[in-house]
Amino acid sequence: MTEATERFFESLPARAPDVLHSPVSGTLQIDLARGNQTLHWVVRMAPGVIEVSRHRGPADAIWYTSEELFDRLVTGQAQAISTVLRNESSFSGHVGLFLAFRRFFPDPPGTRDPRDVAREQAGRLR
Repeated sequence: MTEATERFFESLPARAPDVLHSPVSGTLQIDLARGNQTLHWVVRMAPGVIEVSRHRGPADAIWYTSEELFDRLVTGQAQAISTVLRNESSFSGHVGLFLAFRRFFPDPPGTRDPRDVAREQAGRLR
């Protein structure tokens, strides 16, 4: 497991109150492929709360991806939904859990909120 991924999972409980506002609750199992083995993370989500463990167990949804791709996600170099649409990762189960979890990933480097850009442009027109 890379340091970036470890730090990402360790940070989730502290970040949950700011990120998990929707009423989505459930368990997401994240399976990370590394060579011939699979590393498992289980994330239990509820509004404002998240618990993370390394124990495999019953889950409402399962997301399967490579460890390398997950590292790109936690560093903002890839986008979760895009990886599923391009078939670089796969997902099954309660899609709301995946959509809620993806909000923990950072934006790509250099990304700006379009509202901020519009405000700046409106300010220049005055």
